[in-house]
Amino acid sequence: MREYIKKMIKIGVFANFALAICLIIPVHGQPTTESIVLAGGCFWGMESVFDHTKGVIAAVAGYAGGQSDSANYNMVSGGDTGHAESVKVTFDPQKVSLSQLLDVYFTVAHNPTELNYQGPDHGKQYRSTVFYATPEQRKAVQAKITELTARHVFAKPIVTTMEPLKGFYPAEDYHQHYAEKHPLNPYILINDAPKLSKLKSTYHTLYKE
Repeated sequence: MREYIKKMIKIGVFANFALAICLIIPVHGQPTTESIVLAGGCFWGMESVFDHTKGVIAAVAGYAGGQSDSANYNMVSGGDTGHAESVKVTFDPQKVSLSQLLDVYFTVAHNPTELNYQGPDHGKQYRSTVFYATPEQRKAVQAKITELTARHVFAKPIVTTMEPLKGFYPAEDYHQHYAEKHPLNPYILINDAPKLSKLKSTYHTLYKE
């Protein structure tokens, strides 16, 4: 056996194997991504908040909770499609945790104590809800609600619901990154710009330009 090992070393097999391991490990060690769909008011502001959150790879405005054939702005605006204006947040768990994103969602991106409305926007399409993709996400959301309630972060009860994700449908192109494209729009200035200021002041380590 010793002679065999010596022979293997001489022909460089061990050296090549070691090199292969060095090349393979970084590939398998690449961070995975995770996505969660969040709803709470107009998706313009929520998308903008997560666009400026470190660790977030992509934030996409869209619709969730209803059927594919009604996933368009005109129909969803009627309030009876089952859809909620939502944002699909894809993130790197090694850079930002789901718990941190939920902190931003509950305390910056919207008001979780408002039932079926957010500010000037009223209707079930503006409801506060999390569309969870896994049992782990559901547990994380419930734990966050319990934590915030115990800490008395809000004067009123949190009304955020949890719904299993059955499908997410990206919104029309003109809705994507709307706040960034139209920063001087009065709606954006009044309702959404303050959220970015709050994100920067409250979670400055998570804020990105």
